[in-house]
Amino acid sequence: MKASRRAAVDGSRFGAPATLRSFAVALLTALLTTLSLLGVVALRMARRVVTPAARVPDTHIVDIDVPAQTITLARTPDTELPGRYGLFTHGSTDYLKVGTVLSSDAHTVKRKLLTQVTGASTLSSEAAFSGWYYERPEELHLPFTVEHVHAALGTCPAWLFPAATPDDAAAETWVIQIHGRGTTRAECLRAVPVFHGLGITSLVVSYRNDGEAPRTRAGTYALGATEWRDVDAAIGWARRHGARRILLMGWSMGGAIALQVALGSAHRELIAGVILDSPVIDWRIVLAYQGKALRLPAPVTDLAIGALRTDWASAATGSDGPIPFDRLDVVARAGELRHPVLILHSDDDGFVPSSASHRLAEARPDLVELQVFTTARHTKLWNYDQRRWTDAITQWLRSHELVPAEAAS
Repeated sequence: MKASRRAAVDGSRFGAPATLRSFAVALLTALLTTLSLLGVVALRMARRVVTPAARVPDTHIVDIDVPAQTITLARTPDTELPGRYGLFTHGSTDYLKVGTVLSSDAHTVKRKLLTQVTGASTLSSEAAFSGWYYERPEELHLPFTVEHVHAALGTCPAWLFPAATPDDAAAETWVIQIHGRGTTRAECLRAVPVFHGLGITSLVVSYRNDGEAPRTRAGTYALGATEWRDVDAAIGWARRHGARRILLMGWSMGGAIALQVALGSAHRELIAGVILDSPVIDWRIVLAYQGKALRLPAPVTDLAIGALRTDWASAATGSDGPIPFDRLDVVARAGELRHPVLILHSDDDGFVPSSASHRLAEARPDLVELQVFTTARHTKLWNYDQRRWTDAITQWLRSHELVPAEAAS
């Protein structure tokens, strides 16, 4: 009995450390597994950020009333907005224009169809709601030509809309329109009539990896860090074709590109001003916001940003090289700005938070004017309130004497 009792005591004495060791190993294994999973999610997020994505459906078509020419969509913060919009879908047509909200309930929104649909039309129920409105340059019913800008990687197609004036001196003012991430230059067509009416020539450009301009080795975005060089080449092209004063207008990521051009262009002396619609001014703020919207832990977003900014992770993220987030942070570089800037941004953007726009306006009140919208969402300010959007740009141009005299009167 004594020996047995002694053995039991000895066993318990040596069993405790073994149990602790097993627990520690299990805990370490779980921790490493968790970190590995977080790393995988972070890399997926990083790859998603730089990869040009196909248009993702964000609503669905519930019903089309052909006799009444109305369309009923699933209700979302975008589909319930007043104004005119576009709708991407599939079937007998891939794009529809929609107008006024006619009625709505808790789940659906009925809108007027502005594109004729017949009983023979077949459409997918999945759709993507868009602020584009105009899909092709011909829809503006303005004279234009197809041009080709020679940039470092090759030829970038562009549309040129000459100024609505016979005065050669007035026609020396040009605006270069820069589209956003995951879109093409058609996004910018909404702005062309405004500048055309003010006697300003519009050059609507493409840039690397947007599906129209040349592709890099990896075919991914650098979030403005390299794309700006294609726009700078467009300024050189415009200069050779008579431009003597350049305005830059950027939409969303196009805003980040426009600011990089303003800060680094070899043609900075030609740039007279910058107009930004729903712009990305600091990518880290945007990615943190989107990570939170996806309910990702903050460390995952931090890991994604860390991966994107390092050269060694480029193979995993699919990028052409590291993303210089510090250089893309224009709030931090506000002191380098030399041109007047007009920012149009909605505080309920839903994709690119307006906080960085507010910070830039606070940092440089001498140069930056911020026009704050509400309920207009991302890059849909023209659609939501075309008059205010147009007046804001027109008045800003006049206040800085950036429109021909006859247009300003």
